[in-house]
Amino acid sequence: MQYRRALLAGASYFFTVVTEQRRPVFAAEKEVNLLRDVFREVRQRYPFQIDAAVVMPDHLHCIWTLPAGDADYALRWRLIKTGFTKACDASWRGPPPAARQSKGQQAVWQNRYWEHLLRDDDDFRRHVEYIHYNPVKHGLVAHVRDWPYSSFLRYVHDGLYPLEWGADWVMTDDLGAE
Repeated sequence: MQYRRALLAGASYFFTVVTEQRRPVFAAEKEVNLLRDVFREVRQRYPFQIDAAVVMPDHLHCIWTLPAGDADYALRWRLIKTGFTKACDASWRGPPPAARQSKGQQAVWQNRYWEHLLRDDDDFRRHVEYIHYNPVKHGLVAHVRDWPYSSFLRYVHDGLYPLEWGADWVMTDDLGAE
């Protein structure tokens, strides 16, 4: 199957990346911190801006803005996934399915990821809101402010959201609120 990806240099993209079989790799702070370290290392070599992010136990969402003249988010994701896989606790690298074994691959992450080229300011805002509300949507916390692995508190610190943002939301779909 041929995958078509939107590639626009300097653009902003929304991503969803999922662990293999939705295993709760990021349920422990140790693994979240390792993921942060790997992100930092990759960003030093191949810069990009993280506009919003949330790390959930079995997946993560983020918005990146790439530098002008650069559209290679695939390289960055490959380095992040590989770097994390090599450094994480061996128990997360359990026996991969036969198809992966034949390619010498580990089974920490699902092979693919979802990406969406953000079209305008409203699209960007809706995806930021989706990212920040995700822990409440999944029943992990009652209030957005209570999830420790999110860019939400940075948005509060920067004056973009009040601390109680999202308290009266009711999710109606994957990218909106009633």
